[in-house]
Amino acid sequence: MVLLDDDFLLGNQTAKTLFNKYAKDMPIIDFHCHLNPEEIYENKNYPNITRIWLNEGTYGDHYKWRLMRANSVPEELITGDGDEYQKFLAWADTIEKSYGNPLYEWTHLELKRFFHIDDVFTRKSAPAIWKKANELLQTDDFKPRNLIKNMNVKVVCTTDDPASDLHYHKLLKKDEAENSFKTLPAMRPDKLIQIESDGYGDYLNQLAEVSGVKINSFKDIIAALDQRFEFFNEMGGRLSDHSLLTYHFAEATDAELDAIVKKAVANQELTPKEHDQYLTMLLENLMHLNTKYNWTMQFHINSIRDLNRPMYAKLGPDTGYDAVGTQPDIVAHIQKLYTKMQDSHDIPKTIFYSLNPNDWMQLATLMGCFQEGGKQRLQLGAGWWFNDTAEGMNEQLRIFAQESLLPNFVGMLTDSRSFLSYPRHEYFRRVLCNFYGNLVEEGRVPDDEESLGKIIQDISYNNAYHYFGFFD
Repeated sequence: MVLLDDDFLLGNQTAKTLFNKYAKDMPIIDFHCHLNPEEIYENKNYPNITRIWLNEGTYGDHYKWRLMRANSVPEELITGDGDEYQKFLAWADTIEKSYGNPLYEWTHLELKRFFHIDDVFTRKSAPAIWKKANELLQTDDFKPRNLIKNMNVKVVCTTDDPASDLHYHKLLKKDEAENSFKTLPAMRPDKLIQIESDGYGDYLNQLAEVSGVKINSFKDIIAALDQRFEFFNEMGGRLSDHSLLTYHFAEATDAELDAIVKKAVANQELTPKEHDQYLTMLLENLMHLNTKYNWTMQFHINSIRDLNRPMYAKLGPDTGYDAVGTQPDIVAHIQKLYTKMQDSHDIPKTIFYSLNPNDWMQLATLMGCFQEGGKQRLQLGAGWWFNDTAEGMNEQLRIFAQESLLPNFVGMLTDSRSFLSYPRHEYFRRVLCNFYGNLVEEGRVPDDEESLGKIIQDISYNNAYHYFGFFD
């Protein structure tokens, strides 16, 4: 069998028909990614494949970096200032040993779809691939905007701090018609959530300045956030995103919250209870604001960040030192939050992702308790990060289908810093078509091509189009 041939991941004829006839050519809405809007706007060619593949712009690919470390590649050739061709060769050495890892498949899929390179990527083939890829990278088709456009992407939602002035989004908004895709902001208030960071007080000053709201109390923080929601909304923003590494439900009075904020601004250590109280009340207000502006609220939960503290001190966050979280009762505390917010009808459209798949069944049954008010308002998000594999995707689809209505699912996202990550949507669609193809082959659903084809197209694109309101 040829590597990644036309039928890869498609195990039966029904799956092949569904993919080729209904999924393959559908557009893409990438509603959560970490692309840099500045790089989209500046639209510069990358000098070589190492720069776009391993150390892209202001970011890097920590998925790849983890594998390279496992292959004894020196840090100089991973995040360091080593020769870029030697980095590329080190990645080739690593890929040769990565059978069974999704990066093996993604790497070859990106070579095929962007560079039309069908060769197996090895140390031996690397020189020729380096030459051909680098020549193509200097052409107009390989500028960031065309990489997005040529993959039939209609919306890109970046990840943006509430205090951002969205400068590059404003500039890109003027070019929407020319680009044929929207670049929209999605709010991620990490610096507000991370109340125990040393820069919390300075961040509140930034938020006050950009919002025009003088911040002296917790209520002032929420007023400033309301102003930022309004601004992001005017710029086309329709989503927020919230990282909950751990979470415990604990409410607080206004006086308690003001005292907690005052301690944090003064860099005084908070008790675990104070941290939980602040986070709970911040989330309650964020849920209210998401409901007010009819946004979708995303929760990324149960991860552990920066386990290797010396390397974190040296390289900073998002450099490949994170792992699956293990808080066993995190969903139980989210359940308390949602039960409380139902009283005030402040449950927004929500997508739940957990890095620990042990949480998926709890999340799927939680969302079934609060669905009123619209079609599939609460969703179990696509397999995230370490679960972003064929098996992880299939398990997420199985749980969603068995506990809710999978045909209402908003589908895949890249969650990536790379302009070359869009074939992950194709990968997901192949898994999706195979999931339904297997149900047909097992006699569990009707062999109705038209009905199944509509489901495939809805999950691939149509549901996201209607759910998020980017085009309203």
